[in-house]
Amino acid sequence: MTRVPVLKEIVRQHAEMAAFLWTVYDRHLLYPEENPELDEIRVARLVERLEAHLDGLRVAGEEGRRIAEERYEEFPEAGELFVVRMLQPSAAGLSVDRLDLDRVRKYLSAQLPP
Repeated sequence: MTRVPVLKEIVRQHAEMAAFLWTVYDRHLLYPEENPELDEIRVARLVERLEAHLDGLRVAGEEGRRIAEERYEEFPEAGELFVVRMLQPSAAGLSVDRLDLDRVRKYLSAQLPP
């Protein structure tokens, strides 16, 4: 099978958008009253977009993981760490809407620098 070239700028955008969308999603679940326009349909669309950006990183393979790790090194925040974690082999097959959010939040807070 022919290897397809990785467009690094596009993959970087996938990493940045996935981190941002995770942050929006998590914030909404914690504080739904802050954004009442984000109804069930819009949340589902947000999750679809988040999953699509994660898929873009997964398709890029090792290069996608490397770029996500670079974003986290530059911006060590929860969204970037979430993306790095979702690209680990042990997270294969996990979908965002089925995550145990309490465990995810504990993991992220334990791993982030003080």
